[in-house]
Formats: sequence, C-alpha cells, structure tokens
Amino acid sequence: MHVGHASPSGTARFRSRFPSLAEAGHFRKPEHVRYLSELWLSSIGIGTYLGEPDTVTDERYSEAVLEALRLGVNVIDSAINYRLQRSERSIGSALKQALSSGDVQREELVICTKAGYLTYDGTVPADPRRYFIEEYIDTGVAPRDQLVGGMHCMAPSYLHNQLERSRRNLGIETIDVFYIHNPEQQLAEVPRDVFYKRLRQAFIALEEEAANDTIRVYGTATWNGFRQNRDSGEFLDLERMVSIASEVAGELHHFRAIQLPFNLALPEAFTSDNQAIGGKPMSLLAAAQELGICVFTSAALLQGRLTARLPEFVRETFHCDSDASAAIQFARSAAGVTTALVGMSRREHVQGNLEVAGQPLAKPADWQGLFQASR
Repeated sequence: MHVGHASPSGTARFRSRFPSLAEAGHFRKPEHVRYLSELWLSSIGIGTYLGEPDTVTDERYSEAVLEALRLGVNVIDSAINYRLQRSERSIGSALKQALSSGDVQREELVICTKAGYLTYDGTVPADPRRYFIEEYIDTGVAPRDQLVGGMHCMAPSYLHNQLERSRRNLGIETIDVFYIHNPEQQLAEVPRDVFYKRLRQAFIALEEEAANDTIRVYGTATWNGFRQNRDSGEFLDLERMVSIASEVAGELHHFRAIQLPFNLALPEAFTSDNQAIGGKPMSLLAAAQELGICVFTSAALLQGRLTARLPEFVRETFHCDSDASAAIQFARSAAGVTTALVGMSRREHVQGNLEVAGQPLAKPADWQGLFQASR
C-alpha cells in the first residue's frame, strides 16, 4: 500500500502546478482546523456515489479520477458501501496508476471515505441475508444489538473492520478523512442518550486509529442530521459532538471534519440557525468555523437535478454559461465551505464541471444577494 498522507508541502506542490487556478481561488487552507490548517485543498472534489456495480462503471470512475487529478482536483471522496466497495477500488486503481507514473505523489492528495452501512463485496450474493449474518454478525464484527434497520452500525469493532477494508480497497496506508456515515440513522431506533454513548465509543475507536496513523482526522458524513431543526428526531448537535470528542481525547482530538449536502435546493447549512454554541443560535457553517471543524459539502448538483432549468438570475449572479457551473459556483463560494464535492463518473463530466474552477469565487455580497433575489 502507498505510504504517507496529505502534507503541507505536498498539497502546496500540487497547487503550484495550477497557477491560474490558484490565482482564481480554487485552492484554500482550512486555517481554523487543527491537523488540516496547513493543507491546500481544491474547492471542488470528486465524489463517487452513483453508478452500477459493474466493470464498465469501474473503468469510467478510474478515468474520471485520473482526469480530475490532471485538471487540479486533489480531494477525492468515497464510502465503502458506494457501488458495493467498487468505487473505493476504482479510486485505488486510479491512484496506483497516477502514483506509479509519478504524475502525483501521495502527499499531494486528500483522500476521504466513510463507514456505517453494511455492504456486499463487489456483487450482490445469492443469499444476501446469509451473507450479512456470516460475514458480520456471526464473526462479531457488527454486534447484533448495535445494528439498526438491519443495515447500519457504528460499533468500534465494525469501524475498525471497515477502515481496514477501505485501506486495502484504496491501496493506501493512511486515510486523510474518515467519516462515520449517516450516524443519525441510529436515532431511528435508539434514544438520544444511547446514541451519544455509541458515538463516544466510536470516537474512542477512531482516536486509536489516528494514534496508529491509519487515519489523520475523523468526522461524520450526514444527509439529514445537520439540516434538521433541533426538535427533529434526526438532529445532530455539532457542539455536543465536539464536546464528546474533547472528553475522549482532550483539545488534541481528531474529530475535525463533517460532510453534509449543500446546494441551491438544500441551503440549510447557511440559512438555518439550527446549531448553537453556548446557547447562541447560529448556522451550521458558522458553528463549524467557531468549533474548528472543516466542512466538506456533498451533492453540489443534487445528483444531476440542478443541471437544468435554474432561474436565469442564478446564472447571471455567478457569471456562468450553464446551470451546472452556476450550481457548483454556489456551493464552492459559500463562506465556511472548504471543498464542494461533485459526483463525476465520466471523464467528460470532470472536464465540464472543472471549467468553473478557473473563475474567481463569487463575491460575498453577490452570493448572499442570491437569497434576496429568490424572494
């Protein structure tokens, strides 16, 4: 497996190869985040969620990752359950080619993945229920009493197991950002106090992994949790989560990243004051800034639904010729967002979506004015 992890000198070297993109603001440092503060991260990252679990899609994703590296993307995101582990393996194939050729070095890249959902191994087995029982339950990897909905687990034994599988799939010794995937799934079946006890145990396990240098930082990648009102059953309290990490490992804890959807249709990270610090209500983006958390956003194009029929004033605001470019510009220009992830399974998707990387970020007044215009 390839050794190393993203480093200040490595990411700076990657950035230096794209001077026009750097001048336009495509790379940024999350200076408020311990362990990540000196890294240069691309404002657009490549996501690998959608697609069939087949060889054709595997090859397309590998080609897309290589094209993204060539065009100035150094943030790569996946999850072990994406396409039944095949997305991680497609990334691993691309990394092997790029690193072996010397086109990039491991220290230049920020590689992120997630665990939480039980997954098959490449294909759907003939007897799915039996597979899960034999692979995860009978082995003790996923304790039956911590399995929610027959599909979600964040027990320490499960996270350790999935992290090791992800390292092998990706072909790297150290994962830069490792997320607990949609932890709010647990709240569908367990009381909130039990949820936070489980989260604490998960954080202890991930602090152990950070001490072993198998991960650099950890966090939570969510869909609903950070977008809900405080009285919602799925709501996640960022201040409480940081407090738990601090109780586990002190101020040097490694809970330093979160991921949530953020786009023109799902703007709650900015518009909803559903978080609070010291009792003061604020948005998720503002809270993350104060708490020293790096924000990666997902679904910039909402799985393709924001690539057409946007209001004309949106394109005009961002000086973009296409709806897709305007949607990406919206996500990556938000104050407090480090990297906006865009799912890209084909080389031509990468080429089209990366055109906006050469544009200056939207001015804060123009960006915020979009909300007045929409009314």
